[in-house]
Amino acid sequence: MVRKLHSLLGLMAALLALVLGLTGAILSLDPALERVAATVPAHGQISVATLAGRVAQYYPQAEQIQRSPSGAVIVYYSRDGKAGIDRIDPLTGQGIAPYAPSAFSRWLKNLHRSLLLDTPGRAASGLTALAMLVLSVSGALLLVKRVGGWRHLADPLRGGLNQRWHAQVGRVVVVGLLLSALTGLYMSAATFSFISDGMQNEPEFPAHVAGGLAAPVATLPALLATDLNDLRELVYPAPNDLAGVYSLRTAQGDGYVDQATGALLSFQPHSGTRDTYELIYKLHTGEGLWWLGLLLGVGALSVPLMSVTGTVTWWQRRQSMPKIIDNSAAQSADTIILVGSESNNTWGFANTLHDALRKSGLRVHTAPMNQLATEYRQAQRLFILTATYGDGDAPSSANQFLARLAKTRVNPQTGFAVLGFGDRQFPQFCQFAKDAQAALLAQGWRELMPLDTIDRQSAQAFTRWGQTVGPLMGQELNLVHTPPRPKTQSFALTERVDYGEAVQAPTSVMRFAAVARPGIVGGLTRLLGSNGLPHFEAGDLVGIVPPGSTMARFYSLASQSADGFLEICVRKVPDGLCSEFLHGLQPGDKMEAFIQLHPDFRPTSGKAPVILIGSGTGIGPLAGFIRNNTGKHPMYLYWGGRDPASDFLYQPELNQYLADGRLTGLHAAFSRVKDGVYVQDRVLDDAVQLRQLMQSDGQILVCGSRAMAKSIVQALDGILAPLKLDVQTLKTQGRYREDVF
Repeated sequence: MVRKLHSLLGLMAALLALVLGLTGAILSLDPALERVAATVPAHGQISVATLAGRVAQYYPQAEQIQRSPSGAVIVYYSRDGKAGIDRIDPLTGQGIAPYAPSAFSRWLKNLHRSLLLDTPGRAASGLTALAMLVLSVSGALLLVKRVGGWRHLADPLRGGLNQRWHAQVGRVVVVGLLLSALTGLYMSAATFSFISDGMQNEPEFPAHVAGGLAAPVATLPALLATDLNDLRELVYPAPNDLAGVYSLRTAQGDGYVDQATGALLSFQPHSGTRDTYELIYKLHTGEGLWWLGLLLGVGALSVPLMSVTGTVTWWQRRQSMPKIIDNSAAQSADTIILVGSESNNTWGFANTLHDALRKSGLRVHTAPMNQLATEYRQAQRLFILTATYGDGDAPSSANQFLARLAKTRVNPQTGFAVLGFGDRQFPQFCQFAKDAQAALLAQGWRELMPLDTIDRQSAQAFTRWGQTVGPLMGQELNLVHTPPRPKTQSFALTERVDYGEAVQAPTSVMRFAAVARPGIVGGLTRLLGSNGLPHFEAGDLVGIVPPGSTMARFYSLASQSADGFLEICVRKVPDGLCSEFLHGLQPGDKMEAFIQLHPDFRPTSGKAPVILIGSGTGIGPLAGFIRNNTGKHPMYLYWGGRDPASDFLYQPELNQYLADGRLTGLHAAFSRVKDGVYVQDRVLDDAVQLRQLMQSDGQILVCGSRAMAKSIVQALDGILAPLKLDVQTLKTQGRYREDVF
């Protein structure tokens, strides 16, 4: 609900927020620029009377003196029948330059305050401030939820590039945006008289004055008692008007001063309401608090970026969701389909099931598992289609399901069936589907059929499942799911280095170049000298679609696009469709592939030491991290292979990185040699050093097989125990990341 509100308001307010953010950022410079140009004497150094006396030497026909919130002193005068306005030096009373407010600045203020539309524009600006307030609060709540609580608010962020930029900027500027939104909303409410600004309490004009000739302005007691820094405005009486008075406005209140005696008449102190309004005005504009204005300007400048990244993130999320046709309401549907998915692949299968059931005459409601209702009045059957995320965890669209299930009323008429999606090479294959099934049974739900699973998005297995489900409903259910082929780009092999033949583990380090597209795009690529590669970093994934297949196989990247090539490390797996295809490529041969960002697996920025641990082809992204360690921060590699004579992957490069300082320490382990050891043994050997590195805010990245990763976790838990640390704690802190297969 919070996410929907945040997205909807953000989209509606995006354009107005862009205008108000940009204009606010530019206007935030005015108080600082004015402060730089102003001479601001210390408090108590100059009285208003002293200032007025100095002004009289140069402006004998002065009519008004103003002091801006930023300290500039301005005099209004007449000379030879012509009116003038000058900015003056308060220490001398002498004019500095004519005062002419910028027409552009006035136009910009009108645009910011009312969008150049007067009253309707002011209303729109007020509503935008309200939207910004809700967006700031909801965004903060979403960020806290995303990082796992307030304590982790400063932890490294995960997600796609747009998501990370949006969240990273948001957590830096959220306080400033909240302040701007709250103060802007208050001022808008005061503009439309929803609340008082305290300006109505004006002093009464004095009924009696001393009369007589005006005394020299520099001698008037009321002005002598008023500090220049408290002055807002001094308006002179009309010349030769014996009953005239000075009008005095100060930071404390307003009143009138007798021109003959200098007595303060009819003084009206400011109310608390007016003081509050003036404080909020300062906080919003920075006038009088120029340093705050600059800080708020930085926050305002972030609004366009937040608007763009937020809109792109919303659009990407929307585009990745399938179009559910004729989705019945939850309480009127006889069939419920709930979906748990991380990358939206499971939604495609759910959409196929939805369409097939709908065409057979059923009323079907399909939704994320997180939208499990407290009850389903008409439902006869409930289908759960869910993937598993990570090491047996719930995917993002199902991470609230188990908690919501405990609050859901069981309908005896409703039977359920769970279908899990996963990859059998992972030890926790379809674990969350099993957890969901167990929880439903524990709550008393009636099971229609035992848990079934789909391995590696198999369309054939899905069809067979449909043939099993159909008879339970007394009809034939033909589920034909055709997964969409990802948009790919052509890459040509330019170089390969082969290892591992002697130890029956053929492995190749392969480099590819982008193949220029024909036509205008290809011509521009050649003309501009671009390498044609999409953006990626070491640790991201490349999805390779082998000929004759619609399914992509993913490999971790050992390079970044700035390197000018796409590099992967591939071991040939018996009967492995993609690995056999890749190992059959020769320089010049092509493959079809696409990039999938993997920002959760890369070192965080900073100078903290990095510990890289891997085995086999898991060295690929680790070598990429080392290659790009141009800052030469402490980086240590622990890696395991079989035989240094045959499969010491990246050996020449690693030696070069050691020599030039990009790699601080190399600890290799080989298992098929005399007295062979594994990588976890090397880790245990260096327990003392590893503890020291982790005490220095070190971070650990692990890449390789799940068996190796499990052994590393056991070894590190023992090593870190004296520090009262463990791997799970490091994961929570964002200091332990892994890419295992």
